[in-house]
Amino acid sequence: MATASPVTRSERWGALALLVRPAYIAVEVVVASATTGAYSYVGDSVSRLGEAGCTEAFCSPRHDLMNLSFVGFGALLAGGAALLRRRLGPWVTGLLVVSGLSSVATGLAPLDGNVTLHAAAATPLFVAQPVALVVLGLRQRDARPRLARTLVATGGVTGAAAAAFVLSGGGPVSGALERLALWPAILGLAAVAGTQVARGGSWRVSARGCRPSPRGR
Repeated sequence: MATASPVTRSERWGALALLVRPAYIAVEVVVASATTGAYSYVGDSVSRLGEAGCTEAFCSPRHDLMNLSFVGFGALLAGGAALLRRRLGPWVTGLLVVSGLSSVATGLAPLDGNVTLHAAAATPLFVAQPVALVVLGLRQRDARPRLARTLVATGGVTGAAAAAFVLSGGGPVSGALERLALWPAILGLAAVAGTQVARGGSWRVSARGCRPSPRGR
């Protein structure tokens, strides 16, 4: 049975944290625009932008900004999910917190510092985030079927892209695959925050997700 559930102040802050995360894409573009040498969004990984070392072939002068963005936007994901745990449910919350902490760890372990440590730090994000999107979509299939289908599709696409990125082993389209694994998930979670929590008012919470009450429309 659904009951009315008002949006709390902490949930508004959690929604805001997810809503601002698409700014990460802009940061990536700003950092990439400052690189010297050959850098390709299609062929090069995002992590190359965080490399501190420079060679004649490549240098990322704004590597500190890139690594800081991994940490900052990862913290926003983990914190936002924790604040929205009542809306997201325990499984989605846990998966997104793991994803956020993985991003934080990635920023603290740059690619050219220790490749093995960097890979270990980044892997949970590529696994947990797509699963979280699928589970969240299934939770919303009754309340918001269109959004639910979008989330499930996004989770499937990002999960497949993440697997292909790993299997590509730094191939000619590895950069495009990595971005396909990351960017849609960022936008999808922002859409969840915008459509389900950020409006304010009261929400009807059922076993399968949140549904807006007439007062919240």
